[in-house]
Amino acid sequence: MKRPLALIALFLSASTAQAQQAAPFRIAETGRGYAKLADAVAAIGDGDGTIIIASGTYRQCAVQGLGVITYRAAVAGQAIFDSVICEGKASLVLRGRAARIEGLVFQNLRAPDGNGAGIRIEYGNLDIVNSLFRNSEEGILSGPDLRSEIRIDKSTFSGLGRCDRGLSCAHSIYIGDFAKLTVTRSRFERGTGGHYVKTHTPRVDIRDSSFDDSAGRLTNYMIDLPAGSTGNISGNSFVQGKNKENYSALIAVAAQVRAYPSAGLTIVNNDARLAPGARATVFIADWSHEKLRVGTNRLGAGLKPFELR
Repeated sequence: MKRPLALIALFLSASTAQAQQAAPFRIAETGRGYAKLADAVAAIGDGDGTIIIASGTYRQCAVQGLGVITYRAAVAGQAIFDSVICEGKASLVLRGRAARIEGLVFQNLRAPDGNGAGIRIEYGNLDIVNSLFRNSEEGILSGPDLRSEIRIDKSTFSGLGRCDRGLSCAHSIYIGDFAKLTVTRSRFERGTGGHYVKTHTPRVDIRDSSFDDSAGRLTNYMIDLPAGSTGNISGNSFVQGKNKENYSALIAVAAQVRAYPSAGLTIVNNDARLAPGARATVFIADWSHEKLRVGTNRLGAGLKPFELR
């Protein structure tokens, strides 16, 4: 007896769904699926590969020590890594040649040292596209690698950061001495301590992004370049909230040390406002005492354009 075509299609669809549930991490180049993300990463090894991640919530983590790997959600926003970290660091610990993150969600991440992150990038280039980091101690934390760059596009960082328990602060993004940080078309909101973007990179390109601190709690700078930096900060919108640990500036340049030149750093065409109840402050605070290129920025009431510290 022949089965109707509709029943055959239904059977095949159910079989595919069961296979994805049993092995949700599929290597695109080989078609092979794995139950654990770590096993898929190990299978790629020192090669190049793409891991397609089925929709679902995963209490797993992985360490990439080799290769070039893309981690791609089958459906953007529906592949969620929740609560579990590797090496006491992050959901993904990256120290291969390069990695790319597409459409993933990282949430509810905590670590004993207060730096539980979605991603800990230690070596290699990193690209992040269309991803969400929320309700964790840190979104992205890096080590030093002056040979490599980090690029973030169309991503959201929400409910991140902390400065408590006598530990060093955590931030929405905290990048060490990489060659360059690029952030475009991204959103930062509802910070819970620390800075929204803190980066020790000698070059930055932060464009067309929004920093909404109106619901922030005990937050600090919107953009902190603690060692100085050159590059570009343009086309962004900023709203400074009233619940600040440090309200003294929105953008800080070389506040800790003058490790890198800041001459020529361009800050232009940004829009900055104070939320109701926020204290008057300074848009740019500069400790470098070098010649920055501060162009026209649209500033609301209570914001002084620039101040040497």
